Amino acid sequence: MFPTLAEMVEAAKAHGPARIAVAAGHSPECIEALKQASQMRLAEGIFIGDAKKIWALAEEAGFEIPAHQVLNEPNDVEAARRAVAMVRDGNAELIMKGKIGTAELVRVVLDRDSGLRTGRLLSQVIVFEVPGIRRLMLMTDAAINIAPTLAQKAELCRNAIEVAHAIGIEKPNVALLCALELVNPEMPATVDAAALVVMNRRGQITGGYLEGPIALDAPLSRFAAECKNIASPIIENTDIFIAPDIEAANILYRAILYFARGESGGIVVGAKVPLILLSRAESPQTKIRSIALAMHTAAHARRR
Repeated sequence: MFPTLAEMVEAAKAHGPARIAVAAGHSPECIEALKQASQMRLAEGIFIGDAKKIWALAEEAGFEIPAHQVLNEPNDVEAARRAVAMVRDGNAELIMKGKIGTAELVRVVLDRDSGLRTGRLLSQVIVFEVPGIRRLMLMTDAAINIAPTLAQKAELCRNAIEVAHAIGIEKPNVALLCALELVNPEMPATVDAAALVVMNRRGQITGGYLEGPIALDAPLSRFAAECKNIASPIIENTDIFIAPDIEAANILYRAILYFARGESGGIVVGAKVPLILLSRAESPQTKIRSIALAMHTAAHARRR
């Protein structure tokens, strides 16, 4: 287990440098991130996109990309198909989203004939750290699944637990977040959380310890938990936070970054390889942490 994101990134170098196919690679943000990743010997990018734009952006960034790592494909969807083909053929290990929409890239990844689908649910998993807590935590899903069903929430748990294992958390504690700790039939998220706990206790969701329904304060504060008469091993020791829907997850994620001054990295799992799908607003450092998380997750999958 890594106490900090910096240590997670440093440890990922043992798995690299990773070859990353960048779909629609004419992205200044991706070029800057992979310039830094290359300098760190963490990863090298294969930029598939408008070659003229890639070379111009690389020159502007002061990044000397080897000629064989730039593949000309001005059409974004075709660039995504070539990136997927490179992974499928063993010429790249990971995929990063460049100047292409997330939905377009996901459609290519999930193509039944030529994609990287596994039959599992795709979901975003974020790893984060906040000042004052010297350990990494994870959350899901702030980007892919809008209103997950009970079955999909079970898959969210399994995916997040697998990523936790990849970064050394052997049996993660999982908080199933809701507005309160009581099961209320008029609040479906509480019913789902209770069902997920039963699934965990009976071996349908393995590899971690689930608790819920539970509000956000109890996992983080022993005082809050005691006031609510909640006794659980996850109190002040939660590794994974599962939000009930994409809106709650997205709000939680932004609060971590902007209220708590946290730092993060994120990937999408469920395909044959982890996907690095980040918004253009994310910093190069966030992209580097995401690359490292993807490398740990891919290495863990190869060992299984």
